[in-house]
Amino acid sequence: MFTFFENLIDPLQEAPVKQPPPGTRDFFVYYLWPYRRLLLVTLFLTSVASIAELYMYAYLGYIVDWMANTPPDTFFTEHSTKLLLMLFVVTVVRPVSMLISRCLITLTLTPGLTNAVRWQNHRYVIRQSLAYFQSDFAGRVAQKVMQTGHSLRESVLNVIDGVWLLIIYLAGIIWLFLDIDWRLMIPVLFWVVGYCLVIYRMMPPVGARSRAVSEANSALTGRIVDSYTNIQSVKLFAHAAREESFVAEGFQRHTVALRELLKSILRMLISLVVMNTLLIVATAILSILYWQQGTITLGAIAIANGLILRLNQMSGWILRTISALFESIGAVENGIETIAVANTVQDHPDASELKINTAKIEFKSVQFQYGGDSSGDGVIRDFSLQVNPGEKIGLVGRSGAGKSTLVNLLLRFYDLDSGEILIDGQNIAHVTQESLRANIAMVSQDTSLLHRSIRDNINYARPQASESEIIQAAKLAHADAFIPELRDNNGRKGYDAHVGERGVKLSGGQRQRIAIARVILKDAPVLVLDEATSALDSEVEAAIQEQLRDLMEGKSVIAIAHRLSTIAAMDRLVVMDEGRIVETGSHDQLLRTGGLYEQLWNRQSGGFLGLDHDT
Repeated sequence: MFTFFENLIDPLQEAPVKQPPPGTRDFFVYYLWPYRRLLLVTLFLTSVASIAELYMYAYLGYIVDWMANTPPDTFFTEHSTKLLLMLFVVTVVRPVSMLISRCLITLTLTPGLTNAVRWQNHRYVIRQSLAYFQSDFAGRVAQKVMQTGHSLRESVLNVIDGVWLLIIYLAGIIWLFLDIDWRLMIPVLFWVVGYCLVIYRMMPPVGARSRAVSEANSALTGRIVDSYTNIQSVKLFAHAAREESFVAEGFQRHTVALRELLKSILRMLISLVVMNTLLIVATAILSILYWQQGTITLGAIAIANGLILRLNQMSGWILRTISALFESIGAVENGIETIAVANTVQDHPDASELKINTAKIEFKSVQFQYGGDSSGDGVIRDFSLQVNPGEKIGLVGRSGAGKSTLVNLLLRFYDLDSGEILIDGQNIAHVTQESLRANIAMVSQDTSLLHRSIRDNINYARPQASESEIIQAAKLAHADAFIPELRDNNGRKGYDAHVGERGVKLSGGQRQRIAIARVILKDAPVLVLDEATSALDSEVEAAIQEQLRDLMEGKSVIAIAHRLSTIAAMDRLVVMDEGRIVETGSHDQLLRTGGLYEQLWNRQSGGFLGLDHDT
């Protein structure tokens, strides 16, 4: 039976990856519309259970009157039909509707809806641009993805268990009071007005303060995760106390925001206690007065006061539920600000798959500035370059000259401000990002591995690769010497050993060799090397250079290196300065020009930190 309810929502079902609407109402509709029938059934069953419960109080009053006016020996005879109907409602209608609605809420909506929202949010966020992740804490983004699914689900359940129940109960109580004596309804009407005023006046601050708590919580998580992610730097500079201070500031903001939220909730509860007390007293006094006048029966008094006591019990948790509803909506609104952000780098509507025949690369009048600020000097300014099929190009220049930015533009991590980049005549802005990056293999100076096994990290380049191909790639990258010796905390060894977050369990040289193994396995027609051997010692670097030369054979290559000796043998060297090409030629040609390249070469070959031989 449980399996039936568990399978009503598949949180991982396939759906188009789209930007969620940025508006609160549209955001809710976007995620709830696929489950509208399920939600309507849940509302219906909750209504049936609530109405049945109201009738139980009415039946209690009717039984009191029947017992007062019917001889005991004829009681069952005279009221058998009504008693059987009561029995059916109490033993069948109420428990069945209540249990099915609880199953839908507990087994279907709670896990299914929560993770369906999280899954779709994650699928969209993971496709965001590189700039999106560079401008925020990873922990904060993850917290928003997780909390938005939870808060949206809680909002729905709070409507079902709070707002909807309140409407059903108030409507039922008013209808029953009209049947008993309309004058008993007067205290209830005053109470309803007061209750609505409390919600109208005091709930909006709860929503606003809930958003503040949600933001403070996400920021706090981001600070903590940032400290843990950079734990090596924390320990290297002995700054545990400084990190405590940094995180303590986040805790302080969260504490202040949470206190403000809880004070708002407490004010509502105080108001409710006062109103509930007045309602109970007023109903009891009126009941006694009308009974003395002979206008209502004992059964009616039992119904009226029983319903008022039930309303009193419910009103507290309904108010807390409505308060939680506003809190959840506030948390969703806070999440929307991070999640429902337009992707700045999107595939063209008519994007095609990149097809490479010769791997000719052309940069034509490329202009780019981070942030798109066209008023200042660009990082890349009017840059034009042609990389012929199979040509090996070395990019040279001072730090900040724009070399890595140029590679990021080739991979389309950012869109150009103007100009175009072509591969085999195809504008990379008009091909799919996945097909573009599938045809470019890159080893970067900042090698980051996934906290998975060595095998998973190597075959990340080509998941369908066989075990023998993975081992061969590791051998060519000279990683086979250390991989068999690896062991993680769970006892996994060799290729099964996990490398830790960002590969922290490996040395810089080991990480770089795994990254090179990935590139060897990918075997893409375009190869980008950004300080590919910077973390290797001279002996290992010399051995890997041989493999890289074999890997570069027949490929179009763009290599960046600050150690000029590693790229001096390239077919052509392109010297960049302030985002422009200032020199181009072979190593020997550039040394004869007496320009920037010669200065850089002499600085590296003439002595440490650029000291002359004479010093």
